[in-house]
Amino acid sequence: MGGELQGSLFGLVGEPAVGGLGGVTRAELGRGAWVDVLPGWLTGADEVFERLAREVPWQAERRQMYDRVVDVPRLLCFYGEDAALPMPVLDEARDALSAHYADELGEPFRTAGLCFYRDGRDSVAWHGDRIGRGNHEDTMVAILSVGEPRVLALRPRPGTGLPGTGQPVSSTLRYPLGHGDLIVMGGSCQRTWEHAIPKAAGHMGPRISIQFRPRGVR
Repeated sequence: MGGELQGSLFGLVGEPAVGGLGGVTRAELGRGAWVDVLPGWLTGADEVFERLAREVPWQAERRQMYDRVVDVPRLLCFYGEDAALPMPVLDEARDALSAHYADELGEPFRTAGLCFYRDGRDSVAWHGDRIGRGNHEDTMVAILSVGEPRVLALRPRPGTGLPGTGQPVSSTLRYPLGHGDLIVMGGSCQRTWEHAIPKAAGHMGPRISIQFRPRGVR
C-alpha cells in the first residue's frame, strides 16, 4: 500500500524504542503558543512504519467540498481511549509523553490518530485541532512521524497577524518530520496558529504520523 520507503540508518538500528525527552527544543511562538521538537526520538522507526502500513486497518474517507464530494487525500485510522494500539512501542511513546508533560498538561494523552501520506499528492489543508476542548482551552497535540520526511508547516491563524505585534506574517515555519521525529504543539497553538502538510512535488516516499491527544481534543 502506498509508495516505497527509503530507509534511514537511524530507523534500522535495533528494536523500536523511544528515548528520553530531556533533549526537546522549545520554540515560543507568541501569545502562549509553543512547539517542542526532538528529531529521531523513536529508533527502529522504519520497522514501525512497515508494520503500521501493513497491519493498520486504514480507511479512505470522502468529504463534502462545496457542491461535490471528494476523496480525503490521505488514509486514516483512529484509536480511542479504550482501543488497543497496533504496536507496544506506541503505548510506550504515549506513556512517556504523558509523564514528561504531566505538569504542563495536567492529564495524560489518551487517543491516537494515524494518518498515512502515501506520496507527495497526499496532504492536509491548513487547520487547528479545535474540535472539542481545543476550541477554548490550551491543550497539546504530540505528533510522532515515521517514514519519509514531510514538511509540517505552521502559520498564525489568518487575521491574527504576527503574534504580539498585530503585523502580518509573510512566511510560515516549516518542520521536516519523518524517521522517528517528534513535534509537540502546546499552549494556545491550536487556537492561535494553524498547521498543514502541503502537497510535495517530485518523487516523495510515504509517511505515517501518529497524533497523541488528551481526552476531548480532535
